[in-house]
Amino acid sequence: MSKKRRSFLLISLIKLLILFILLFSHQACLAQSSTDRKIPKEIVKIPLPKLLDFGAGKCIPCKAMAPILKELTEEYKGRVVIKIIEVYQEREMTQANRIRLIPTQIFFDAKNEEVFRHEGFMDKVQIKKMFEKMGVK
Repeated sequence: MSKKRRSFLLISLIKLLILFILLFSHQACLAQSSTDRKIPKEIVKIPLPKLLDFGAGKCIPCKAMAPILKELTEEYKGRVVIKIIEVYQEREMTQANRIRLIPTQIFFDAKNEEVFRHEGFMDKVQIKKMFEKMGVK
């Protein structure tokens, strides 16, 4: 094998190695940040089930759900964390959770694993039934 060909192969292998290192480090970074972005920082470490409601102030069904969520926040205080996410203010979190329409409710267990997702208006009875299925009393 000629010296030129050997040099070319060596340089090509080094480039491939660098490419793989960059690719895998970027994927690991994306996976970590994606998990971190799904739940707001202020509640992610709380070891309770969570309900995230993705909506907007201009959305009629979202407005109708606001008082229901407020009541449930008081009723389930210390047992479930309920958080309303404004999709136009929290775009990164909205994208990380793959929100397609609003309102969308995502239920997470205490380990921050998604348990259930619902798109559209969800009444108080339906939410309470979901909490029961999750083992919240």
